[in-house]
Amino acid sequence: MMTLVFVACAYLLGSVSFAVLMSKIFGLPDPRTYGSNNPGATNVLRSGKKAAAALTLLGDAAKGWLAVWLTQHFVPDGSALLLVAAVALAVFLGHVFPIFLRFKGGKGVATALGVLLALNIWMGLAALATWLLVASVFRLSSLAALSAAVGAPIYAMLLGLPHEWVLASGIISLLLIWRHKSNIKNLLAGKESRIGKRDAAQ
Repeated sequence: MMTLVFVACAYLLGSVSFAVLMSKIFGLPDPRTYGSNNPGATNVLRSGKKAAAALTLLGDAAKGWLAVWLTQHFVPDGSALLLVAAVALAVFLGHVFPIFLRFKGGKGVATALGVLLALNIWMGLAALATWLLVASVFRLSSLAALSAAVGAPIYAMLLGLPHEWVLASGIISLLLIWRHKSNIKNLLAGKESRIGKRDAAQ
């Protein structure tokens, strides 16, 4: 029963879209109606409102971190390894398939980062460093996200994290890559939008 409660709460928390919330607060168009139509920080940035994008990024990352941290805090014994992994997946899936947005959510990059930082600070920082490095060189958010996604489970294994957490990070990474399938096509075609580019309709 406790497992179901933690997983359900994590999913509901993940379903809260900070892209939509921040857009409403800042009086911006719904992020699902312009750019990539993705309710995420990168798309909100296309509106030109950096503060809204930054708060979206922070909120989406924070919910991933909070769900995992609370589970670790309230169920600290060794038997919680699988529960923590399940919560990590649940909060991520909540963001990607949110019940509040008819299961059409974001791609999960920021939420995944929050999850990784909560599971292990060094794994999270390594993934973040990978994202920052690739993003600063190529100015392509999707390429940076894909690079970090590939690196995350590798970092988890190198750090000797529990198998359950390595598996969770691997599943999250595969889902991230799948969610970026359209971006991969655009990257291969040289049509992917660069970071900070405003949508022409704005």
